[in-house]
Amino acid sequence: MAEDIQIILGIDPGTQITGYGIIQCQAQSIELLAIGTIQTEKFDDHYDRLQCIYDRILEIILAYKPHILAIEAPFFGKNVQSMLKLGRAQGMAIAAALSQKISIQEYSPKKVKQSITGNGNAAKEQVAAMLGHILKTDVLPKQLDATDGLAVAVCHHFAMRGVPTQGKKYSGWDAFIKDNPSRIVK
Repeated sequence: MAEDIQIILGIDPGTQITGYGIIQCQAQSIELLAIGTIQTEKFDDHYDRLQCIYDRILEIILAYKPHILAIEAPFFGKNVQSMLKLGRAQGMAIAAALSQKISIQEYSPKKVKQSITGNGNAAKEQVAAMLGHILKTDVLPKQLDATDGLAVAVCHHFAMRGVPTQGKKYSGWDAFIKDNPSRIVK
């Protein structure tokens, strides 16, 4: 019997740029379906930006019919206003998913980075590079918000497969890939 196919929508919320990535998974296989950003800079009003985020994520959900929304949790920063705005953007993505009865899973930024690179403090560029290796593509966008959204989706895939994301530190990509061959999709 073939294993179930799961479509995962990953979101990196932001009030000016929200990144997203959509993957289709079956067993260890991961296929990139879509990646991009929702840009709201053209709106001056914060509430118009939130409406744009909700509307666009709802469009994506209706087009790709994901089984789950994996979303990055807001991190605790020094600027309370920025954190509040980020939480609102996250809330709009969650509301769009809930309106379509889609399950939601939240991951901390550190957990996402740890899952993808083996290092919870990895730079965004390192995450993007490792995603290229995992998905066997060099055509990922240069927008790190988009690859961050994709990273959340891949993190969820790894979490559902029970791939460990804590523990050993690696000296570089070669050592990580050698110890984690199942993370490389063939």
